[in-house]
Amino acid sequence: MSGQLDGAAQSHHQQVTENAAGSGPGPAAGHSTSDIEVICGPLLNYQRMSEDGADVFWHGSVLIVTKPGGQKPTLELKSLGARDKAAKVKSSPTQTVEGLKLYQDPGKAFWRFSLQVPLAEAEAKWQYSIPSMRFLSDVGKGPSREFVVPAATESMRIMFHSCNGFSVGTDEDFWSGPVLWNEVLRIHHQKPFHVMIGGGDQIYNDGVRVNGPLKQWTSISNPAKRRDYPFDERMREECDDYYFNNYTRWYGTEPFATANSQIPQINIWDDHDIIDGFGSYTDHFMRCAVFRGIGGVSFKYYCLFQHHTAPPVSTFTTDAPSTMEATADGSAGADPRQLKDTYVYKRTADDPSWIVGKRPGPYVEEKSRNLYMRLGKRIAFCGIDARTERTRKQVNYPDTYDLIFDRLDTELRAARGEIKHLILLLGVPIAYPRLAWLENIFTSPIIAPIKLLNKRFGFAGGFFNSFDGSVDLLDDLDDHYTARHHKNERRDLVVRLQKLAATHSVRVSILGGDVHLAAIGRFYSTPADNMDALEDPRYMVNIISSAITNKPPPKAVANLLARRNKIHHLRDGNTDETLMNMFDVQPGGQEKGATWNNVTMPSRNFACITEVPDDHTGDAQPNGVNGSAHINSTGRTGKTRPSAGAGTDGHGPLHSGEEGAGSTHPAADGISVEGPLKGGLNVSIRVEIDNHDREGKTQGYGMTSKYFAF
Repeated sequence: MSGQLDGAAQSHHQQVTENAAGSGPGPAAGHSTSDIEVICGPLLNYQRMSEDGADVFWHGSVLIVTKPGGQKPTLELKSLGARDKAAKVKSSPTQTVEGLKLYQDPGKAFWRFSLQVPLAEAEAKWQYSIPSMRFLSDVGKGPSREFVVPAATESMRIMFHSCNGFSVGTDEDFWSGPVLWNEVLRIHHQKPFHVMIGGGDQIYNDGVRVNGPLKQWTSISNPAKRRDYPFDERMREECDDYYFNNYTRWYGTEPFATANSQIPQINIWDDHDIIDGFGSYTDHFMRCAVFRGIGGVSFKYYCLFQHHTAPPVSTFTTDAPSTMEATADGSAGADPRQLKDTYVYKRTADDPSWIVGKRPGPYVEEKSRNLYMRLGKRIAFCGIDARTERTRKQVNYPDTYDLIFDRLDTELRAARGEIKHLILLLGVPIAYPRLAWLENIFTSPIIAPIKLLNKRFGFAGGFFNSFDGSVDLLDDLDDHYTARHHKNERRDLVVRLQKLAATHSVRVSILGGDVHLAAIGRFYSTPADNMDALEDPRYMVNIISSAITNKPPPKAVANLLARRNKIHHLRDGNTDETLMNMFDVQPGGQEKGATWNNVTMPSRNFACITEVPDDHTGDAQPNGVNGSAHINSTGRTGKTRPSAGAGTDGHGPLHSGEEGAGSTHPAADGISVEGPLKGGLNVSIRVEIDNHDREGKTQGYGMTSKYFAF
């Protein structure tokens, strides 16, 4: 396992250096009590893999938030042996890891423990314990947690989720809270997930404008006054308290909290991690002081809770000019008031898994943090930060895409054929029905008189948002890659992915959430190319899984989207796309959408991804050396064969892994490693049956995606 992966010795040196730095300047850790008073956590993250000679290592971290003033915490890490008792794993001595202090102020301290675990010949269980840990919210919790890592020859089992929270005004009790995490844990206990990927909206912070410090600002009716309103130190402190308290409340909510401590996370943020629609309102409004201010505060806690990394030293306020523009390193400047009685750890280097943007975002004084890491032997992962650089007309800067594809090209070349699948995480779907006609209505002149009546008399109040006065649904439509503003950016991204797939003989699968329903979209070569889908570098599935907690849209919306599921032709002239038939029955017999709607499922859900074993996948050749199915300079593909079952309507199965997709497919249970395509990925979307069921039971629907068959 080679490429841009740092060695174990370097990682160990970095950990020692961090631990030493963590006990340096700033408020003293102290030893005044024997207990470590835990406000939130432990939270478990996955970071990357590395190798040192023939040895392969898993790297992760544990985060706890404590009351300041207690003893410096330590973590004990020990192997529990092979998960399969018949297998043997070399015993490892118990490791003691000192906590690294990332941040501390008079009310709380954030501690990170960096973990390094050797991968063995068999899947293995590990246990971590934090002695003297006392929970302020639940004294019954024990000090130990367990997690599972794959064998060195295996790829990771993946759980994917998005939209893990409730929109403002939702009856949370009616929807039984975050109960689908009960099902996640049940499946995890049957066959463990090695990683869970959060596709955005891991938390909903929208309440900051309803019952938080932005309530008064939101109620200002004059748009100009609202735009010019200052974000001073007092408002920053109030927002800081709100975001911190909301994180500790939600991340301490069961059963989500238990999943957080047992299944290593990878996260990318989206708008609700900041506030609903952030980045997709009009540019002049997005540049207002209040939005820039909450952008900075939310980024701080996104770094700490979701990435276990130190935050910026200060965030934006209008009464500290040093914070209002990014410095040379791409962060807001230091504010002595914010640093009073506060310690912020200074990173010695960027995390090796990050692909850091070249310049700050337009509304956040920070650079984007995109991700790359290996997910075991044959799967690579890339997550695109689609919020830091977002505007109404842009998802990411062009030079950020260049950085991402340069990193992917370097990693795939260095892997020399080991990587068979690239999983790309986007905040929103990319193969999805168009709603351009709805965009046209919302931006047409007929809306103007209604907007005037709303402004003067409050007419149709719920139809318009409280920020820039636009139609409330417009920011959601503008968020999508399929929005008209993003058509060129979307096309360029898809074409670059196809060329990457062809060059390196790697199958690309795309994860997307946001839309609060489940679907499977896919790109594929046009029938005129006569391309077998198994050999088609244009074939990419878009696994759309959303929401795991938030309420789904009405069935009428899902049915409308299904009716809009036309064959779309990408402007490269050679690529078609549709949603595939996936939902052959209603979940548990509970009617969610129309019985004829087999492509969109308006019910809460999450996804499971499991590699189908193939004895031949270990016979790696350098990626790209046998890539005879290529995309040449004219955009045409080489090496054609009759399509394996692709009909002219584009909705039927394109290959054997899509045949029989749905509730009876081998992949449907989210556990099975049986499948029609060896070396492929079994994809299961687990759909909630009854939102009043506190156990969160689900119905599974499955299909299999294949790596290149040449």
